[in-house]
Amino acid sequence: MTIQNFINGEYINPVDNNWIDNYCPANGEVYGKIPDSSSKDIETAVDAAEKAFKQWSNTNIDERSAILLKIADRIESQIDLLAKAESKDNGKPVNLAKSVDIPRAASNFRFFGHAITQFASESHESIGQNAINYTLRQPLGVVGCISPWNLPLYLFTWKIAPAIATGNCVIAKPSEVTPMTAYLLGEICNKAGLPKGVLNIVHGKGSSTGQAIIEHSQIKAISFTGGTKTGAHIASVAAPKFKKLSLELGGKNPNIIFADCDYDEMLSTTVRSSFSNQGQICLCGSRIFIEERIYEKFKADFIQKVSQLKVGDPADSNSDLGALVSKEHLDKVITYIASADKEGGSILYGGEKITVSGLEDGYYLNPTIIEVESNSCKLNQEEIFGPVVTIMPFKNEDEVLKMANDTIYGLSTTLWTNDLKRTMRMTKALQSGIVWVNTWMMRDLRTPFGGVKNSGVGREGGFEALRFFTETKNVCIKY
Repeated sequence: MTIQNFINGEYINPVDNNWIDNYCPANGEVYGKIPDSSSKDIETAVDAAEKAFKQWSNTNIDERSAILLKIADRIESQIDLLAKAESKDNGKPVNLAKSVDIPRAASNFRFFGHAITQFASESHESIGQNAINYTLRQPLGVVGCISPWNLPLYLFTWKIAPAIATGNCVIAKPSEVTPMTAYLLGEICNKAGLPKGVLNIVHGKGSSTGQAIIEHSQIKAISFTGGTKTGAHIASVAAPKFKKLSLELGGKNPNIIFADCDYDEMLSTTVRSSFSNQGQICLCGSRIFIEERIYEKFKADFIQKVSQLKVGDPADSNSDLGALVSKEHLDKVITYIASADKEGGSILYGGEKITVSGLEDGYYLNPTIIEVESNSCKLNQEEIFGPVVTIMPFKNEDEVLKMANDTIYGLSTTLWTNDLKRTMRMTKALQSGIVWVNTWMMRDLRTPFGGVKNSGVGREGGFEALRFFTETKNVCIKY
């Protein structure tokens, strides 16, 4: 299948006619090609976006809202097609894409379609000065949205929806590893009545296509989700150009389990928070700390539960885990597992490649549990981003709090306890942008999303996203 760029409402080939092979993780085979776009393609997209901006930025909010809601409806009406495309591109089970990824993509458009109608500006009466101040929030213009491969349509729409809701025009680059659902979104937007040039989807590598986006003088803001190293590079290029930046980066998230937790619920949720999407979610709890008095019980029960997970064909409804996204990523994860002995770790379960009948060249890996002796080891400090977790015991609250915070990352934390006072102390002291207590991945789209330290800059979600994609102007009138 040949994927094309979506510019000015039309599907077109890259200007230089250069292409990249697109692989299916389930079987390791090339099943199509995507554009290897250059700065020329970005220039074409920016030109289309700038021409569309004047009309779109002045379009009535109710009309913008209606179009976003139509996009949401059309995504839902094509859930089967989109879920199969997402699975083929990414390697995740179809049932996961159908139950989580595609519904969330629709929810993103629906949420921001409603949110924009409630996004109010402020006014301040200056008593005694006969003056009133009011705030305008105006769209930035042309903005860049760059999304990752782990939750392709889910995170792609998480950026695009608030950007266009606020009246901006978008140059969007999906990951070159998972381009399919972004490609399909173009036609959905056309049928929903989104004007030409408001959304432009340009495919290609981060080093060329992405670089052209962050460098372009007419692109006023960059919203990026991906690795911390790439985020640092984007900041180094975009910040001197005074572009607005939202960077949602890596994580090495602690999952802290106290003995007074609701044990059965904790256990089942911990299996999910460890290995959902083959562990390829920035919010997965990859460092599991267990209070020592339940450590041996947890270890035995966790291994038993994980051993029941089925790794298999993503198209099989019985598969709990599918394939990792690429051979390169599979090799990276295996390298970390192979370092366990040197890092003072013991592999308790998994750690080996899986061969799936009929899909022998696919990128499958057994979920892996590694017992470690120290939080300072590489396995606990570096983001592996695969179906690999570490476990280790702790003695008390002070010890585990120190270990949880002892990393360069600070995206999310999961805390399991029924002690209210402990909950209040720890949620305040934990250095992370999100803390889930007795749950995981429970998201309310109204809440701010993002990390601290090397996990990012800025916040997405709710009115935070609408604020990011607008510029504030204060007007003071004396009467």
